[in-house]
Amino acid sequence: MASLKMNIPHGLSQDEALIRIKNLLSKVQHEQKEFISGVKEEWNGQKGNFQFNAKGFNLSGSINVQPGNIHIDATVPFAVSLFKGKIKEVVSNKAKELLSK
Repeated sequence: MASLKMNIPHGLSQDEALIRIKNLLSKVQHEQKEFISGVKEEWNGQKGNFQFNAKGFNLSGSINVQPGNIHIDATVPFAVSLFKGKIKEVVSNKAKELLSK
């Protein structure tokens, strides 16, 4: 497994950012149902753990919604790690869209 760490800045209140992030995984699963399945997430305050299957690969990690910043720490299978740059780009773009005011 390879590590994928991201920090995504935002200008929202912590509560608003948390609400938007909590809706993200289910929205992505619905939009990308041919690629993503088995989404599971568990939240405890501003910290969440997630896991899902993307094209046969299991991905998991944690999300920590902080004031001004969202920290994502995920593990991806080695075969997927070859695409870490693209994954970061897609997640970053989607998060910026989601977290814009």
